[in-house]
Amino acid sequence: MKKTSGFSKIGVVAGILAIGFVIFASYLVIDANNRATDYSKYDFYSYIEADEHTGNIADNVKGDKDAPVLIFEYADFQCYYCASINPRVNAAVEKADGKLGVIYRNFLLSYHQNGTAAASAALAASMQGYWKEYANKLFSEQEEWQEASASNRTDLFVKYFESVTDGKGDSEKFREDLGSSEVSKRISFDMGIGKRIGVGGTPAFYVDGQFIDWSNKSGGKITINGKEIAWDHSLTGEEFTKLLLDIVKAKTE
Repeated sequence: MKKTSGFSKIGVVAGILAIGFVIFASYLVIDANNRATDYSKYDFYSYIEADEHTGNIADNVKGDKDAPVLIFEYADFQCYYCASINPRVNAAVEKADGKLGVIYRNFLLSYHQNGTAAASAALAASMQGYWKEYANKLFSEQEEWQEASASNRTDLFVKYFESVTDGKGDSEKFREDLGSSEVSKRISFDMGIGKRIGVGGTPAFYVDGQFIDWSNKSGGKITINGKEIAWDHSLTGEEFTKLLLDIVKAKTE
């Protein structure tokens, strides 16, 4: 029994080391891509079109990219708080009736073993026009895939893709795109922007270059068109949806 237990412990340690190596390798790729990109030519607070540095993948957006109000979200699909706030973001976009676009950019947290893979899956889905549906699916099914092994994770991601596309998507292409250089470049590009504007955690929201410190228990404030929008505690649920709609109103009235 002791011998079996010993091998079990070794297996656990080996598994942890393997996961750590994959995460470390991913960040080496991200860092290399960041250093190869001239970020000075990009406006971080506008919609960014596809080009060679973004892996020929444009910004993904909920709502209209040409909406009068753009809010920028930096998030990690494995982040619990990102998943919990996602329905509130969706509700704000719907209630804004075409006036709000939420640009989503990936900001990976190093301790999430499947965060990079999930971001890759969402981008692979975006290459066939299903980003929004797939992003919502990843958040809603987070508990199922967040600790899955590499092989099981891929099977789940393909299953989600077939679900959101109603079987109309190309699953083989989706599998290929998961590990493509284009997807890797887009993740690296997003991370590079996030680091340059000082993203410290997820989800992080910005409007007009201002950080919306919605989770601060002491509250926060931003200024929109000379009007101060303030809150005196951390925002959850419908309160967060209302904050986004207040921003839309202040920018469009």
